[in-house]
Amino acid sequence: MPHRTIHLFRKGLRLHDNPTLLAALESSEVVYPVYILDRKFLTSVMHIGDLRWHFLLQSLEDLQKNLCQLGSCLLVIQGEYESVLRDHIQKWNITQVTLDAEMEPFYKEMEANIRRLGEELGFEVLSLVGHSLYDTKRILDLNGGTPPLTYKRFLHILSLLGDPEVPVRNLTAEDFQRCRPPDPGLAECYRVPLPVDLKISLESLSPWRGGETEGLQRLEQHLTDQGWVASFTKPRTIPNSLLPSTTGLSPYFSMGCLSVRTFFYRLSNIYAQAKHHSLPPVSLQGQLLWREFFYTVASATPNFTKMAGNPICLQINWCEDAERLHKWKTAQTGFPWIDAIMTQLRQEGWIHHLARHAVACFLTRGDLWISWEEGMKVFEELLLDADYSINAGNWMWLSASAFFHQYTRIFCPVRFGRRTDPEGQYIRKYLPILKNFPSKYIYEPWTASEEEQKQAGCIIGQDYPFPMVNHKEASDHNLQLMKQVREEQYRTAQLTR
Repeated sequence: MPHRTIHLFRKGLRLHDNPTLLAALESSEVVYPVYILDRKFLTSVMHIGDLRWHFLLQSLEDLQKNLCQLGSCLLVIQGEYESVLRDHIQKWNITQVTLDAEMEPFYKEMEANIRRLGEELGFEVLSLVGHSLYDTKRILDLNGGTPPLTYKRFLHILSLLGDPEVPVRNLTAEDFQRCRPPDPGLAECYRVPLPVDLKISLESLSPWRGGETEGLQRLEQHLTDQGWVASFTKPRTIPNSLLPSTTGLSPYFSMGCLSVRTFFYRLSNIYAQAKHHSLPPVSLQGQLLWREFFYTVASATPNFTKMAGNPICLQINWCEDAERLHKWKTAQTGFPWIDAIMTQLRQEGWIHHLARHAVACFLTRGDLWISWEEGMKVFEELLLDADYSINAGNWMWLSASAFFHQYTRIFCPVRFGRRTDPEGQYIRKYLPILKNFPSKYIYEPWTASEEEQKQAGCIIGQDYPFPMVNHKEASDHNLQLMKQVREEQYRTAQLTR
């Protein structure tokens, strides 16, 4: 008997390379494409802030439009996951629920609950991997049941596994015509809510627009310059260029508007035609493999997003200082390069990876000695591409709590930005209060004379803060603390070396 299926969208908000939705259409007489908008889950578990709310709603709007073009529709049902499912499974006589397999603990728990509900109410559950290049379980199995904790070891395991599975074929109107669509009246009843319906501030509008259509357009735009793709090396991109010097595709991967496998194979085709191309870890494919590395480690490491109880993370006695944390979060550190980055983050929901390095080092081992968990929470709320595994993995890395061992390399909050943007155009854009300072002072406005500050229309200590720490003293002190921690916890430090 063909199924009556609810296809549950969680992260995979797209129609291209969607193996689970394809399987649903091939096995069903009717398919209800459903997104459950569980506000409590999204705010208290996923911690999404206003910018990500907008991005999510735009992505759902785009998914709705693309489904309509193929003769179906998206049903956005608001409420708590289990009660919404329970109601609609009985109402629509559902015999199958399909959903993408995910590796975060909260998504795994949700799937386990849906499977329990299936046993109780008599429906089948099908989940397939669509959000990562590989099924992380296969990587763990090949590595003896534990995650490979270094990128080198990880690449070795991948060489045994071979290439990822190729993307599944694109869905067509015929696929949807084989099944009955939901009743048209339902689409009106379960439309995509507007930000105003959810009381989301309209001031928080990022220049990045959500959705599969936008993600695919950006992908095509980048792939037209095959020379750039072949020679891309991550460290050579510029953190304070006024337009992203990297691909800027991460928000689309994070919500699953764009298939990571599609990108991987499009890159493979370009590499195959190029005489020379960059290689992992710095190439574009290398970036996808870093994502996969963090997914794999996170999937099998308890308490991955916390320091306590996390077996691969150094246990560090960080300072708890709410006032200092607040200054960092609200761009009031007194270091223009750091504050400009935090302003861009709050306004746009995206910052370059080297800019992330700068503000993360400043908060943790560089200057403030505040826990990486605090920084991770701020990024989780503000970044459009915030992602359980990558966010925590990078914060452990940048705080030198795991994965990164050249801990003596501390980014200077003055020199680092000046190197690639000596005129301070980036600072002038995001901190207009400083825009009239001559270039020689723009990174250290406190060194300008009182007369020069008056001419620039900004008095330091009044219109813009003095630096909150002496970088040289703070970083020297913290370096000694970190050295001591790493000596005392040598065995933990070696795990990810």
